[in-house]
Amino acid sequence: MNIEPITAVGAERLRKELAQLKSEARPRVIQAIAEARAHGDLKENAEYHAAREEQGFIEGRIKQLDGALSNAQIIDVTQLNPEGRIVFGTTVELLDEATGDEVIYQIVGDLESDIKNGKISILSPIARALIGKEQGDIAVVKAPNGDKEYEIVAVKYI
Repeated sequence: MNIEPITAVGAERLRKELAQLKSEARPRVIQAIAEARAHGDLKENAEYHAAREEQGFIEGRIKQLDGALSNAQIIDVTQLNPEGRIVFGTTVELLDEATGDEVIYQIVGDLESDIKNGKISILSPIARALIGKEQGDIAVVKAPNGDKEYEIVAVKYI
């Protein structure tokens, strides 16, 4: 059993997705299977096979979410007192030393990471380079195409 950290917001989002799958998606696909079954021969019934495939995806996701939530350690970053250091759940504003670009990331668990929305996994090279640092520090990220340096502009616990 692997305990995985997750933010309180991320855990709530996963709980909502799980509830939606169980209360809406599962009954809908069961109804679709019943309707397709009523059409007769199941061997050549594309609707039936599509519905069964969708049911497999839904059941797999439900199992994945149940397992993840049961092994999750929920961390509320607003309740922590990290004294200005970057920890799990922290939102950081970074300045790329080479390009001058500013980026904002929140360090989250694997389950909730989403780079498009600025949520990076605690296991990512950027997050590993940031953990323990403070505002004003320089973080050196080991990247495949060479080291990248980021100045930590702001650290927020939201």
